[in-house]
Amino acid sequence: MSNDRYGYLDTSYKAAGEKQGINKLCIDFYNFMGTLSEAKDIRAMHEDSLEVMTDKLTLFLCMWLGGPKDYKEKYNHLGMPMAHKHLVINEGEVSAWLLCMDKALDLQPFDQSFIDYLKVQFRFPAEMIRKHSLFE
Repeated sequence: MSNDRYGYLDTSYKAAGEKQGINKLCIDFYNFMGTLSEAKDIRAMHEDSLEVMTDKLTLFLCMWLGGPKDYKEKYNHLGMPMAHKHLVINEGEVSAWLLCMDKALDLQPFDQSFIDYLKVQFRFPAEMIRKHSLFE
């Protein structure tokens, strides 16, 4: 699938392997967060158990990628900046988050064009959360 078709209706959701594929991405993401020294500060922002966070991220990404809106129904969607307003998010935290996500994406069986697309797309909400944190 070409890059220009991602982000249309549920094309990204399907390219990610739907909920099962997105859940694997989230599990891998949090594994990197727990093992990379660069991510120790963002890992410390989370509870010891990442079970709820993995579920939240999985359901959010399902929705964000054009799939079911289960996140909104289960967790009362606030928008990412509001969900993170209690945290201090600077460039270092954004870089660590993106590093974990980039490494997790590289483990997925997605088409390389979709991996490249997501690596770009994830930078927008990460930066939006950082900018919002500056004004809290």
